Amino acid sequence: MNLAEFTLHEAREKLRRREFSAQELTEAVFRRISETEEKLHSYITLSRDTALREAKQADELLKTDTSPHSLLGIPIAVKDNFLTSGIRTTCASKFLETFVPPYDSTTIKKLRAGGAVIIGKTNLDEFAMGSSAENSAFFVTRNPWATDRVPGGSSGGSAAAVAADQCIVGLGTDTGGSVRQPAAFCGIVGLKPTYGRVSRYGIIAFASSMDQVGPMTKDVEDCALMLEALAGHDPADSTSANLPALQYSASLTGDVKGLRIGIPKEYFVSGIQPAVQQAVRDAVRQLEKNGATIIDISLPHTDYAVAVYYIVATAEASSNLARYDGMRYGYRAGARDLTETYALSRAEGFGPEVKRRIMLGTYTLSAGYYDAYYLKAQKVRTLIKKDFDEAFKSCDAIIAPTAPTTAFKIGEKTQDPLQMYLSDIYTISVNLAGLPALSLPCGFDSEGLPIGMQIIGKHFDESTVLAIAYAYEQSTDWVKRKPDL
Repeated sequence: MNLAEFTLHEAREKLRRREFSAQELTEAVFRRISETEEKLHSYITLSRDTALREAKQADELLKTDTSPHSLLGIPIAVKDNFLTSGIRTTCASKFLETFVPPYDSTTIKKLRAGGAVIIGKTNLDEFAMGSSAENSAFFVTRNPWATDRVPGGSSGGSAAAVAADQCIVGLGTDTGGSVRQPAAFCGIVGLKPTYGRVSRYGIIAFASSMDQVGPMTKDVEDCALMLEALAGHDPADSTSANLPALQYSASLTGDVKGLRIGIPKEYFVSGIQPAVQQAVRDAVRQLEKNGATIIDISLPHTDYAVAVYYIVATAEASSNLARYDGMRYGYRAGARDLTETYALSRAEGFGPEVKRRIMLGTYTLSAGYYDAYYLKAQKVRTLIKKDFDEAFKSCDAIIAPTAPTTAFKIGEKTQDPLQMYLSDIYTISVNLAGLPALSLPCGFDSEGLPIGMQIIGKHFDESTVLAIAYAYEQSTDWVKRKPDL
């Protein structure tokens, strides 16, 4: 077996038993990248020299270390919107093409403190704005299951890298589904934790009230181990919840007896690909066989979620991206005066989707429109959260499709932004409400493309979400299937 194919928990165990070294594991991952990267384009920047140095340090620690560092010597792919000291961070934008951060994000600090090996920075939609990884300023990432298909977005590079064994685990961010939707499209596991569970400090901001760091892994156990490493209070992030990180892997018992799972009628409607609906319903029946109780629920404000999200998210993006002005760092256009520097730098530095969202957000925040759009959207956002609060009075978790279809073809939706936005219809409500949710494979369509099922939990109840996901995963073999590259 190629060393790059191991899961995190398998690799960790074998490293501790000295079956191979961290350097050998890292070299195997780089070999896999060299074999497949030309087909996929998962990475913007590879940090081979740094990674091998980190692997060598991990091997020294493994000789004497007896503490259970789950990440010691593990090669990790990081989405290119995490600040990484000494490694270029572009956010897939011309604006930051040469930017090398002077410090690490809190997440990267935790990875490095745990002895992880950072392989490189993965491709994404520019400034994490997109659902297909086609909006990168550099290149399009391709889906390992079918290279004429998108890997999903915005964390498409990390999803493709995990699915193709170009790393052991990956990191993404999820603002409206950007971990879960690409996880579904690439046949892997992706978790969006509760808002505030993982620090956002040092993540290049898109929509600050919804951005959240999430692990992207080959199975559910790896997801739990990654969350253990990443979660916890961070004084540097004012929205970080002052709650201790839990031992999430302890909840992976395989037992769902007595758990009540809600099925929202609004998520199973016309427009969903029949194979997706069938696979998710089959998965629900499997969980019922395992002892879970299935109940029908309603989330009545679901129809408003897309409109609310694209008002709130674009407004926050407009505010967050105001700092990119061509003056302090990043791209600067040649210009005659200050005003022209601002205008040309932004015109030349940002891609079309980022410009579209800045303009939408600026419009909704402008005088005369704030009350009509932004304020109203925030009120409906509260109603969406209340829908979930009400539903969770009668159930412990909610199951739905992750996306309405399997991975679509590259170029299929680029000329129709609204159709592109609708591919996140099942994920964005979770971000508006700040809830935890996980996507995992639950089947394949007739073209051999993976289908994802989404498990949504109560605030800070990732343990139940992971427990249900693990129980389902143990009853099936979907997660063991690999793309043939």
